[in-house]
Amino acid sequence: MKSKVLVTGANGQLGKTIRDLSTNFTKLIDFVFVEKSELDITNSKSLTLFFETNDFDYCINCAAYTNVDLAESETEIAIDINANAVKSLAENCKTYNIILIHISTDYVFDGQSTRPYNEDDPTHPINNYGASKLFGEEHIRKQLDNHFIIRTSWLYSKFNKNFVKTIFNKLKNDEKLTVITSQKGTPTSCVDLSNFITFLIINRVSNFGTYHFSAEGETTWYGLALHIAQLLDKTSNVSPIKDYPSKAKRPLYSVLSTKKVEQVTKKPLNHWKVSVDEVIKSLS
Repeated sequence: MKSKVLVTGANGQLGKTIRDLSTNFTKLIDFVFVEKSELDITNSKSLTLFFETNDFDYCINCAAYTNVDLAESETEIAIDINANAVKSLAENCKTYNIILIHISTDYVFDGQSTRPYNEDDPTHPINNYGASKLFGEEHIRKQLDNHFIIRTSWLYSKFNKNFVKTIFNKLKNDEKLTVITSQKGTPTSCVDLSNFITFLIINRVSNFGTYHFSAEGETTWYGLALHIAQLLDKTSNVSPIKDYPSKAKRPLYSVLSTKKVEQVTKKPLNHWKVSVDEVIKSLS
């Protein structure tokens, strides 16, 4: 039987990637994509009305406030979208017996670890963005048993604005770049994440809870930029710098352990370089 799946925040890079790949799953999943103009998740009345008048098996919440620096001054807006709206979503999913798949972040951690973070490691966000996302997670756990919270890191795709696309475009224009070496993490392709999300739905996975999803391996932002430069034969255009001043603190180490995901999918994840290469190919 087909699963009927709502995707909120369909205009973001993950929402657009799921839509792009959705034609691969037309026999198994009936997707409904809504962007903010069609469904503002911060409006609890319209949210409830939407769930009352539609029937879904799953809700993939891609709607989020993601500007890390701006969240330092727009704290209330970040909390409204990343926490309060998520609480309303979870309440409606409980009322209408819908499985919620919610996207969270590596920024719920403080970056003090020296090994990849497990799902049950203590959280301690060091910026308002991370705190707002953690509040959202906590609301889901209180409201709803049937949920997947997927923490991911350094998301990129061929859509919208993201680090990989920005670096690619700047290097194509032969710009000189200085990129930081102080933060270590794992770039994650929206394609890989979308495929994991659809795997959960198609296989009706019922091991609910929190999962860490990223690619294999780790690097710095400089390492990522250098890899893109190597693909374009522009390595001389990229030079390292320890750090930039920014409004929000970032975790210095936010590599996520993906063992739990691999136990569920029973296959290894792509190395980050493999997935970056695929997106660069699609941009070229």
